[in-house]
Amino acid sequence: MTELFRFAVTLEAFTDLGFWTGVGVLAGTYTLFTLGLQINVGYSGILNFGQVGFMALGAYAMGILVVEAGWSFWLALPASILVAVLFGLVVGLPALRLRADYLAIATLAAAEIVRLTARNARDLTGGNQGLFGFDGTWADISETIEGWLESAGWDNPESLFPLFLVVWIVALLATAALAALQRTPWGRVLRAVREDEDAARALGKSTLAYKLQSLSIAAALGAIAGWFLALNLSFLTPQAFEPLITFLGYGVLVLGGLANYWGIAIGSIIFWTVQEATRFIELPISAEKEAAVRFMIVGLLLILLMAFRPQGMFGKREEMALGD
Repeated sequence: MTELFRFAVTLEAFTDLGFWTGVGVLAGTYTLFTLGLQINVGYSGILNFGQVGFMALGAYAMGILVVEAGWSFWLALPASILVAVLFGLVVGLPALRLRADYLAIATLAAAEIVRLTARNARDLTGGNQGLFGFDGTWADISETIEGWLESAGWDNPESLFPLFLVVWIVALLATAALAALQRTPWGRVLRAVREDEDAARALGKSTLAYKLQSLSIAAALGAIAGWFLALNLSFLTPQAFEPLITFLGYGVLVLGGLANYWGIAIGSIIFWTVQEATRFIELPISAEKEAAVRFMIVGLLLILLMAFRPQGMFGKREEMALGD
């Protein structure tokens, strides 16, 4: 009887709008985050393991400028993108001259530098205690959107629904913009750099410049994803920007497929639906072990996908070759 009750509670969770709103916010945030990985890995051949560093910079720069410097929320947003892009250029100028495996290590190390700096610069970031108070303007915007929803006939809308709407509007606009950009001559050069960098260089293209541009766009997208993560959490701590976050993005990338921007959105929705749904699995083990089991389930699904469809759900096999 107890097992039947638990099963019924689990099914009820899937009919709860709050569950789907939470999944939607995470999926939208990771769509933006992984679009940056897509333009790097899928189209430029850049093995970027430090995308979470750009996310952390975007989130912390926005939060610090609002809380510590007293900037307007609206000015802090573009400024945080600029900070992430400049950091991407500083990292990219030396690192993009390295071989793919060394580049991956360099970007991973850069992201860890950002996280450890945030943890130790306590007077500026709050350290492990966290940074609070940057979301006052967003709270006002959210209340306004909730008022519109109520005037449209929706009584007591979910508190996260305004964030859900905004993150998906931004994610879909970014996806459409990148898809259009990829069809331009600039996008075709990026693909040429990925497939044969020496050939692209022989044709007079500055491959380093194109790679820097690709990394800068990824940094900007990571920073924007950082805003939405910060607004979703309502506070910032270094623990939110562990290296694991980048590899969750790679999970979304593998699921959606290489060199397919629209596949990222679908892959992110599926990934986070499965990831959050496994929270309802009740096992006679500790919470830490249960969390590990959740990741094992998601990992197993990704392994099966790679075994039977290595190009991902919406990718193409001919797009899987990366530059050396």
